[in-house]
Amino acid sequence: MAAGFGRVSAKPPVEVAVTSFDPNAFVLANDQATPKNILKAAYEAFGELTVSFSGAEDVVLVDLALKVAPKDKVKVFSLDTGRLHAETYEFFERVRNHYDIELDIRFPDQQAVQALTSEKGLFSFYQDGHHECCGIRKVAPLRQRLAGLPVWVTGQRRDQSPGTRSKLQIAERDTAFGSDDQPLYKINPLTHWTSEDVWNYIRSFDVPYNALHEKGYVSIGCAPCTRPILPGQHEREGRWWWEDQGGKECGLHALNLPQAATS
Repeated sequence: MAAGFGRVSAKPPVEVAVTSFDPNAFVLANDQATPKNILKAAYEAFGELTVSFSGAEDVVLVDLALKVAPKDKVKVFSLDTGRLHAETYEFFERVRNHYDIELDIRFPDQQAVQALTSEKGLFSFYQDGHHECCGIRKVAPLRQRLAGLPVWVTGQRRDQSPGTRSKLQIAERDTAFGSDDQPLYKINPLTHWTSEDVWNYIRSFDVPYNALHEKGYVSIGCAPCTRPILPGQHEREGRWWWEDQGGKECGLHALNLPQAATS
């Protein structure tokens, strides 16, 4: 394993003015940089970093972001769907206390959840798919949180889901949550990392992690939709296992899906 905890070489970050941010130019300038330097370049471009936090990759990004930007310029948020594991809530608190940061927890609209469960019950996703439930519990709160932001940072990796993330870039324009009037950009510093890289970093720098990882869970979402995986299974096989294996996204990263799958 390379000393930079990744399979790409270190390269100094290149500053890009936020008023003329070009994700393609950012990729060309920084694609071979370490995640830390990608975050540094993003901070220099935007003057702020908003990190979406839920799992092992994301807490690595929190750790790195706080090394390249002042704490008051790093905003961290998470989505509480109301159906997370107890261990995940405990993990949130460990991260909050470990880094002494404010963790912005976002919740779904109560009336929308009430309407869904009243009509279809608590486990409708087993019959008609997860997208409706995820749309209410995840996508809508995310859209509200991202409104007005110029940039957000995610822990996506290309190897997380070969069917949907194989073409992931370190910087993208997020047309799913942004608009022509209010463009939004997405920074994915861990694009080229593997799960092994992530866990090497976690162990090397004593980064907090979810206790469910010690019980066979790899990709962790809501309790009814997540299960441990067996040796040899891909990490995303523990998510929505009753559905087709080809398009495992909850809607937070809808740009990864073919247009037909999101319509």
